[in-house]
Amino acid sequence: MVNAPSGAAPVISAWTAVSPLGLRGSDFTAALRSGRPAARPLDPEEWSAPFREASLVPDFHIRQILGRKGTRSMDRATGLAVTAIRHLLTGEREYGEGERLPGVGEETGLALGTSTGSAQSIMDFTRDSLVGEKPFYVDPARFPNTVMNCAAGQSAIWHGLRGPNTTIAGGRATGLLALRYAVRLQRAGRARAVLCGAVEEFSSARAWLEWHARADENSAAVLGEGAAVWLLEPDASAREHGREGLAEVVGLEFGCAADAKAARTVLAETIGRLLDRTGVTPGELSAVADSGAPGAEGEAELAALADALGGKEPPRITAADTIGDTCAAAAAFQIAAVLAMAERDPSGAASGRGHLPAVAGGEPKGRAAVVRESARRPLRNEGAEHGRPSTGGTSQRQLGEAEAPLRRTEPLKRGATALVTTVDRDGVVGAALLRIR
Repeated sequence: MVNAPSGAAPVISAWTAVSPLGLRGSDFTAALRSGRPAARPLDPEEWSAPFREASLVPDFHIRQILGRKGTRSMDRATGLAVTAIRHLLTGEREYGEGERLPGVGEETGLALGTSTGSAQSIMDFTRDSLVGEKPFYVDPARFPNTVMNCAAGQSAIWHGLRGPNTTIAGGRATGLLALRYAVRLQRAGRARAVLCGAVEEFSSARAWLEWHARADENSAAVLGEGAAVWLLEPDASAREHGREGLAEVVGLEFGCAADAKAARTVLAETIGRLLDRTGVTPGELSAVADSGAPGAEGEAELAALADALGGKEPPRITAADTIGDTCAAAAAFQIAAVLAMAERDPSGAASGRGHLPAVAGGEPKGRAAVVRESARRPLRNEGAEHGRPSTGGTSQRQLGEAEAPLRRTEPLKRGATALVTTVDRDGVVGAALLRIR
């Protein structure tokens, strides 16, 4: 359990996302509320995968974005992480030498989540050692891509970060686990400011691993990719450098279940402990950002929320229904979705919180606007034809009208509290409370 004492809660003062909705956080914010799925057909010439669709970061070409120097052997996961952190450090401006957020120096820490690093890099390197004339006839420049902490290490090198550097892996709970680690670094005095988030790449290797690992093909989800990162620092530090805290981390709580069936009880208890220790009641929640996990995990998560909240049904903020299953980056994108829904200054100035688009359906600003999940087309992921495996027209989640949670489309106001939850197929569950500043 991580529970912030009164007045001592660390704040998130900046964030960005490289996602299937665009290369910048502003793209993520602008597209999120529309609920428009980002899934697109896969080019069979480029991707050898068992699926027809995926949610890919658009126009993501590493050497075009980061330049040719130092990128010859960079894998996709590392490129996504380096790009996201660059955008965060430069305030999403075009990159310039010496330009970065004030107060974020070389002593800044980095806690970055991932699954296995780059599954494609691991498989390609292993394959080269097996099919080559000699086992050691491999490209040594690509060996660093095979270790799990490659993205975090390369990001630190690229951006001159010499503080604590940590890679976290925990399935869908990774983003929350990375956030907890960042909070602990601060409280231990190891780092004043910490860049925190998670990254996941789409690749043919990941697609095949996911296809073989699925227990229920009828609950499959479109695979997505991207990176979401944020700056965690003390409120006083943010104000000192002209930044306004966007959200404070009120508390985090975790648990572990034996399977998806047990996850319902464990997550409900986890949420209950979090609410009890932070003094927040279910009625005070302005939104819930669940993981949108497919299959039994997602069903257990929704049931646990109903159990823990005692019938209360806060509007839902969702990223997975739009950008797909981003696995290790899922919880990081859930946090990004909460930040994207935070109320902005009308001018878009001072706090750095830009405008949000008009509410779907033309609801006037200031009204609490919500829509039913079932009103939108669910993400679907179908296997390719002509010999490729097929998921049989599977969908992420199809909720009936009677059980569909409300989806929040109106910005979260200052002081609003959002609950972020997650369930991983390995049984790790997590919950976090964020309060909008």
